[in-house]
Amino acid sequence: MKIATYCGGIAATNAYYLPEARALVDAPEGALAWIRENGWAVDLLLVTHGHFDHIWDAAAIKAETGCRVAYHPDDRPLLMDPGRQARMFGLDLDAPGLEADIALQDGGALEAAPFSFRTLHIPGHCAGSICFYCESERLVFGGDVLFAGGIGRTDLPGGSTEMLLDGIRTKLLTLPDETWLYPGHGPPTRIGRERRSNPFLIE
Repeated sequence: MKIATYCGGIAATNAYYLPEARALVDAPEGALAWIRENGWAVDLLLVTHGHFDHIWDAAAIKAETGCRVAYHPDDRPLLMDPGRQARMFGLDLDAPGLEADIALQDGGALEAAPFSFRTLHIPGHCAGSICFYCESERLVFGGDVLFAGGIGRTDLPGGSTEMLLDGIRTKLLTLPDETWLYPGHGPPTRIGRERRSNPFLIE
């Protein structure tokens, strides 16, 4: 799988573009300009969760490209009012609400031809956090669930450290060690490395 990576916005948020599938994972501030500059088509936008830094350009990308949008229904309140949560952090985001064309569910299959993803619902960072696992490519797009040496924060509305750690252990750490994790912030890592060395996961 070819993956192009963009990092932008106040929280240095990652977006990933998959040219073979014409798919984008998350849409931080500046993602639309990045897509335009490269002349890429977007047919599908995969939203790992509804926090404003991951969806800043989502509605604009949908409006310009007509792409389908996929996210978990539990994060619909965040997606429908992104400006409200941005203002909680003193930021000005004037973006309309964004409905899902595809409502994701835990364990469901999501086709982004030529790839197939299994959706892993792992709440705890927020209610609708989803990871996208591609078994054939041995990789997972993890959003803000798990990072290299860290985990997602749980002090925001809908957060739960217990739920997050349980989901990580039962749904991510059960993946093969060699599986690449592409997180919402920071560099890629491997599942095996996090199992062995992540200080939040060592018991």
